[in-house]
Amino acid sequence: MDQSGPYPVKLYIYDVSRGMARALSFQMIGKHLEGIWHTAIVVHGKEYFFGGAGIGSCPPAGTVLGEPDSIVDLGSTEVNEEILREYLKSLSESTFSGDKYNLLEHNCNSFSSDVAHFLTDKKIPSYITELPSDVLSTPFGQALRPFLDSMSISPGGNSVTGHR
Repeated sequence: MDQSGPYPVKLYIYDVSRGMARALSFQMIGKHLEGIWHTAIVVHGKEYFFGGAGIGSCPPAGTVLGEPDSIVDLGSTEVNEEILREYLKSLSESTFSGDKYNLLEHNCNSFSSDVAHFLTDKKIPSYITELPSDVLSTPFGQALRPFLDSMSISPGGNSVTGHR
C-alpha cells in the first residue's frame, strides 16, 4: 500500500501506427497526423488504460505496445491507491465497461482524460482527444468510419475488476 501523497501522475502516449500515420496521413486523408494515439495513466506504480476488454492495468510500459512514444507529467495527486481502485471499479461497472468502448468516441483517450481530471483536475492534451474528429472531417475519414467503428484496441494487462 502507498505511503502518504503526493503521488506523481504521468500520461503515457503510444503511437499505435508505429510512425505510419506521420509518413502516410497527408497522402491518405489530406492532413498531417503525428500519430494515432493510445494513452494510459501511470500512478502508484501501475499503468491504467481502457480498451475493448474494459479497464486494465499492468506495470508501466508493460502492454504489448512496449515503451511509450512520450510521457507527459500531469503533476501529482493526493488520491491514494485504495481510493483510485474504488473509483476505477465504479467506472468499470458504468461509463468504462468493455461494451461501451468505441474507437472514435469513447476510447482510451476518453478514459485517460477522465482519470487525469479525477486525479489532478487536468485533462490530457487536446491534440489527442481531437484526433478522431480531425480524421472524420475528411472524406477518407468518413469513408473509413464503418471500419473504424468496428475496431477495438486491447493492449493486454489485467482487469481492474479481476474479470479477464
